[in-house]
Order: sequence, then C-alpha cells, then structure tokens
Amino acid sequence: MTIQAPSSTIQLAHELPERLRLRVSWLSDRRLDRFALEAALLSLAGVRGVRVNPRAGSAIVRYDGQMHHRQAILLWFQQSPAAFLTESNPATHRAAPDLLRVFSALAGLLLLPALAPPLRRGLTYALIAPTVWEGTRTLSRKGLKIEVLDSLAVSLAAARGEYFTAIATQGLLALGAYLEQHTARHADDLLRHLLKPMPTQAWVERDGGLVQIPCGELRAGDRIEVGPGEMIPIDGKVVGGNAAVNQASVTGENLAVRKEVGDKVLSGTVLEGGRLRIRATRVGAETTTARIARFIENALQQQSQTQCLAEHLADRRVYLTLGTGALVYAATRDLDRLASVFLVDYACALKLGTPVAIKSALYQGAKHGVLFRGSQAIDSLAQADTFVFDKTGTLTSGLLEVTDVCSLDAAWDAPRLLALVASIEEHATHPVADAVVKQARQQHLAHIEHEDVDYLVAHGLTTQTEGRCVAIGSRHFLETHRNVSFAAHEENIAALEQAGKTLLYVALEQRPLGLIGLRDSLRPEAQAVLTQLRQGGVRRLVLLTGDRQDKAEALARELGMDEVYAECPPERKAAVVEELRAQGAKVAFIGDGVNDAPALIAADVGLAMPRGADLARATADIVLLDEHLRTLLTARTLSAGTLELIRTHFRISTGVNTMVIAGAAFGLLSPVWSALLHNGMTLGVLLNSIAGVRLGTDSLSHPSNPGGS
Repeated sequence: MTIQAPSSTIQLAHELPERLRLRVSWLSDRRLDRFALEAALLSLAGVRGVRVNPRAGSAIVRYDGQMHHRQAILLWFQQSPAAFLTESNPATHRAAPDLLRVFSALAGLLLLPALAPPLRRGLTYALIAPTVWEGTRTLSRKGLKIEVLDSLAVSLAAARGEYFTAIATQGLLALGAYLEQHTARHADDLLRHLLKPMPTQAWVERDGGLVQIPCGELRAGDRIEVGPGEMIPIDGKVVGGNAAVNQASVTGENLAVRKEVGDKVLSGTVLEGGRLRIRATRVGAETTTARIARFIENALQQQSQTQCLAEHLADRRVYLTLGTGALVYAATRDLDRLASVFLVDYACALKLGTPVAIKSALYQGAKHGVLFRGSQAIDSLAQADTFVFDKTGTLTSGLLEVTDVCSLDAAWDAPRLLALVASIEEHATHPVADAVVKQARQQHLAHIEHEDVDYLVAHGLTTQTEGRCVAIGSRHFLETHRNVSFAAHEENIAALEQAGKTLLYVALEQRPLGLIGLRDSLRPEAQAVLTQLRQGGVRRLVLLTGDRQDKAEALARELGMDEVYAECPPERKAAVVEELRAQGAKVAFIGDGVNDAPALIAADVGLAMPRGADLARATADIVLLDEHLRTLLTARTLSAGTLELIRTHFRISTGVNTMVIAGAAFGLLSPVWSALLHNGMTLGVLLNSIAGVRLGTDSLSHPSNPGGS
C-alpha cells in the first residue's frame, strides 16, 4: 500500500492488528530530530508506542487497533516534515547503535574452520578493517586514544596468524561499542522524552463565543477554555470555573490539585475533571513547558568540571596502558601479552559512565521537580558548603495575605486605597502583588483606571491615574527615588513592623497616601530541611532578610542559622554572597524575587523557588518546580549522590582494569579474556550510571555528604 504525501512517498511496509511499520523517505534525513518526532506521534490518540529507525528510514507505531486511529496515524505522516528537521547540536543525533559488526564477527567465527588459510586471512582482515581504519583515523585527527590501542591489539593478533583471536576480539569490541552506544542513547532518550508534546489547538474567546485556533496564534491576555482530559497550552490565571489539575509533568506530584478563580496554572498540566477558563499570561516560548525544554536542551549540551576532568583522566590513562604494554613486551617479547594489555581501557568507563550518570541525574531531577540548567549545576550544588537563604518566599511560604490597609489621606478610605493599589499591582507577578489583588477581589472592589505602568526592578511601580502620579513600593524606593517622606507616620510604621508585617508604601503626587501590611508564615518544613542539610555536610546556613535586626535574629535562632544579615536592601544581597565566597566558601543561594537575580548570579550555584519572578528563574542555575522545600533536599541528594557515584565508578574501573592488566602482563589472560572482562566491567558501570541515584525516603531525609571534589 502506497500513500502519496505532499513531500514524500509513504509505504506501509508491514502491518499487524495493533502495529504499523511505515517507510518514509524523510525519516532517513540526517537532520531528523527523532525525539521530537516520537513525542509528536505519542500525542496522537490511541498511540501506545513509537520507535523510529533513521538508518532504515522507517517507523514502527504501536496503537490500540481502532481503525479511525489507524487512519489518523497514516494521515499524520502526510504532513510536512519541516517541523522535525533541524540543524541542532550533533549530540541530539547520536549515531544509532549498530549490531551488524557483532553479527559479522559471529558469522566469521563460525565460517573460519571451513575455510582455507588464504581465505581465513582475507576474512579476518576484512572483519577487523573497520577497527583498524578507526584507529588510524583517530591517530591522525585526535592523537593517541583508545581506538588506536584497539586497532593495534586486533592487528597484532591478525599479523601473527591468530585469526580466531582477532575475530573474537573484534566481535567483543563491537559488542562493547554497541552496548555503550545503546546505553548513552538511552540516557539522552530519557531526557528528551520529558519534553511532553503540547496541544496544537486551543479553544479561545472571540466576539463572545469560543473558536478553535492553533496554539501558535495565542497571545498574552487571550482567554481560553480547557475541558476534562485536556492539556493546558499556556501559563495563566483562572478567571472562571474550577477543576482538578494533574501537575505531574511539571512538579512530579501525581496528586491532582484543585484550581479555581485567581489560581495560577501552568502549561503542560492536565485537567482530570472540571472545566477552566484561563487568561493567558505566558504563551509560546515563554511558557513553563518551553522553559523546561530549554533547560533540557542546555543540559544535553553542557559539560561540567567533573565531566571534563573525567575525560582528561581517561585520556591520560591511555598513555598508562601504552606504557605498560611497552614494558611487558620489552620484558617478555610476547605479542599475545602485548595485545591483551592494549585491550584494557581505563578510558571507557570514565568517559562514558560520567555523562550517563549526569544525564540520569538530570532526568531524575526533572521527574522530581528539579531543573538543573546543566551538569555544572550538579557539580556546584554537590560541593556547596554554605547555603544562603533569602527569607521571603524561601523559608517562608511566600503566600502573603493582606492584614492592614492604612490610609494616610482623609480623602481616601481603605477600600478605595486597596482598589487603587490592586489595579496597579495586577500587572506585577510578585507575591506581594498577588496578595493585594486577591484581597481586592475578595472584597469585590472595582478596578480603577490608570495609564501604563512603569516597573523599576527591585523597587516598585509608578503610573498615572486621573492625571496624578502614583508610586507603590518599598520605603527605600519612595523616600530615596521619589523623594516622598514617611517620617510623619513613623509610629504607625513601627507598630506594624513590631507585629512582623511586611509593608507596602503608597504615594500620590509626592506625598504619602497609605500603607498596606502583609503577613507571611514560616514554612512548616523549614526547620527540618535545614537540619537535614546540615547533617548532609553543609557547614554554614545563612539568613538574608530585610527585617529589623531583633526580628531577624529571633528567626535565625528558631531555625538554627549560623549567620544572619538583617535590614538587607536588595543591592546588598549580591555583596553578601561575594563576601562569603571571598572567605573561601562555596555558596548556594536560594531566592525567588526579582531583586535576588544579582545574588543568584554571584553565587557558585543559584536556586530559584517555583513562585519566583521571571528574572530570578532566568538567572538561576537550578529551578525548583515544587513549592515544598523538600525539593531542595532532592536537588542536594541528586547532585551529591551523582558525584559520589562517579567517584565510585572511578575506583571500580581503576581497580578492575589494573587487575586485568596485571593478569595480561603475567600471561594469565588471553586477548579474548581481556576484552571480555574489560567490556563487561564497562557495561556494568554504564548500567549503574543510568540507574543513577535512588531517591527513596531515606535519601531525601539524609542527603549524601559530598566530601571533596
């Protein structure tokens, strides 16, 4: 059966009741992003599994057997392939594992006894030719690497007429390479398959009704409707309805969360029941799901110091193997022993196991609500010995509530003041703004019209209403930048601060207009998390806060902090981090606000909380997607455990390979046994790397001590 497509010919090569095998010309295109293609196919109704083979230009699709789903799959392949052809990082197009060399070597071993000597020699040279060519090419382009030693080993056996040994060694090398490629590819697959396919269409309000449009045409401010079983395509706020939303794709938490008017929702989450009307705040590349995709893409491209060090040590150990072989041959003049030594490679387990372990950690992190920007973030968090916490939104819940609305102008009563501030703050995304807007909605206050809002990062908002200038923000902002003095209201301010309130200051036309008091609560898990961090090897816990000294010190004592920096203005946070680093500390900074961005950058590793401002999340090395502080322990456990796993593999590979070299040097191991033992050990390291760090209850309670680097 042949289906004519606009850009190619599609051939149904084979069919079973719930399985289709299709051949499509563009599937063999070297630019094909196999992962994106498979993810898109998996989003089709009824599709249960997909496997694409670019080498054969074919795809196998398993589905539920229903005819209308079968027809949808066939029609899907008629679309233009342009969306899946990309010139991206070559790492995304890793060569497919090849078993042909393994089967060729096996067939050669079976044929060998039946052939005359000249044919045996010809068959052997033909089978080992790819390894010899690879060794020659590597030597000319990259210098002395393990491929050169493999080439020498099989060449020595073939030159001595030991054809069985040469072919058997070639087969073991090919099998080892296949398993290594397969495992490394699986590590990439794990990460890529976190990139959930997003819906392509959305129901959006237009002229009082609902129309379906492509998601690419959505704009911030659009109101969309999402029903049961549907995925939310944008980040936004609920403006109507209520529903149970499964956020597992973003936070790793499988329990559905109730969402109603005023709540935020994230792209990639799915409605399990109910219906929501949502006002879009972020669309397209700005959504949470798109950012996760960028994090994963970055993670696949970056190398950490540990990874670079592993490759450096692995390359140096090639010279160790070569030198040992030279000494063995000088002492014994035995080419078999020399070949056996050359087949022992310290490099494989180090160069392959390390990136696989790191990718496994990236995958585990994303599954449990932790986004590492790259492998360097894992290194830095594992080695951090000083954790600096910005209080609001990190140690506290960040879910502020308005407790006081104090008008300082007789012409403005409290409800009108709150309505004005809420009308302006609804354009911001800070927890203070959310609390004020929520309170105004609960009181059903009317919106007050105003001009465009100017946002001064880390300070406040200004706008015009009825021709008069309104400024909202911190006291520092209004007094220093707007020249509005609140000294006459010092008594009111002191009373609110004594009660532990966070204050929002409001000015109208260069004079004080009002104060809004908000209260935050300490996270119930904060003390336990800090204790577990200290048990896990963290030496210093530091608190940064804008609170007064006495209040800050009381909180620090309650939490068992080592140091506290009180009355700390936004611009001071980065300076504190720099001071700690100058003292020799390896600093992890945890924050969530716009004013935390400089400190996040200044730290060895910056972590942003999920409710954090856009700038904080953009500058952080690690973004926590789950609001609970246990996610911080997960991140620490994963990073420290991964570095310990890499060190363990280094010790194992060094010990086992040294024993195999010793056995080869003393003539106890033939080349075949050397290759078998070495490749077996390498495979064990790779499998253990892809299994990664186990995140059980115990590991979350007691993160590993990262020790030294």
